[in-house]
Amino acid sequence: MKAMILAAGLGTRLRPLTDSRPKALVEVCGRALLEITLLRLRSFGVTEVIINVHHFSDQVVAYLKAKQNFRMRIEISREDDLLLDTGGGLKKAAWFFLQDGSEQPFLLHNVDVLSDIDLARMLQAHREAGALATLAVQRRDSSRQLLFDERAQLCGRGKSGEMNGEVVRPSKVLEPLAFSGIHVISPRLLRLISEDGAFSIIDTYLRLAAAGEKIQSFRADQYSWLDLGKPQSIKQAEIGLQQGVWSVEREQ
Repeated sequence: MKAMILAAGLGTRLRPLTDSRPKALVEVCGRALLEITLLRLRSFGVTEVIINVHHFSDQVVAYLKAKQNFRMRIEISREDDLLLDTGGGLKKAAWFFLQDGSEQPFLLHNVDVLSDIDLARMLQAHREAGALATLAVQRRDSSRQLLFDERAQLCGRGKSGEMNGEVVRPSKVLEPLAFSGIHVISPRLLRLISEDGAFSIIDTYLRLAAAGEKIQSFRADQYSWLDLGKPQSIKQAEIGLQQGVWSVEREQ
C-alpha cells in the first residue's frame, strides 16, 4: 500500500522549535514526528511513501538516510521554490501513485497529526462506499468546519458557528465536522485535479462534490486525535505518552 505524508509546511506555529529544523523532525519524547507517522503507516501495511519537503528539506533527506528509510520505499517530492499547499503538493506527487497503473486507494496524512484512528477500518469504509475520497472527521471545536449531509457526503465548508458557509451541494441536513488531516484517496481523483499552482485539496474536494462525486466522511469521534502544530501540543503529547494515554509504534 502507498501513502503520502504532507511535511512541507514552514511550521510557523511551532516556533521556536522550527527555527533550525523542519516540523517533521520536531520530537515528541525523543521521537521525530516523521518517525511516528511513518511507523504508524507501516503498521497498517504501507510499504511505499512519498514525502513533500520544503523547509530545511536536506535535513529530512539526511534523517531518512540515517534511518535507512525505516525499511520502506521512500521518495521525496521537493517544493524548493514554492510551497504548493495540500492540493498542489499532492498534484506534484501524483506520478508516484499513477506510475504502475494501480487503482488501489492510498493514504494522505499530515506529519503533525497524532491519532489512534483505525486506518484499516477507514480504508474498508472507503472501498465499501466506492468513494473518490474519504476524510476522517470528528465533532469537535475547530475554526474551520466541513459540512456533510445525512449520507455523510461533503456539501460545503464554513467557519466555527456557521451553518451556512460555502455550500456546494444544498441539503436539508448540514452537519459541521472538524477534519483530522487524514484522507483515503482513490487514484482516479488525481486525474480529476484541474487546479494549478498552490491550492488546498479541500478546494478540489468541494468542486468534485458539487459535480456529484462521492467525497465522504469517516466518523472518528471514538478515537483520540491531536494537532501537533503548537509547542504546547507537543508537551501535551509527551505527557500523554508518558502516562500511557498514547502509544506509538517503535522501530524493530
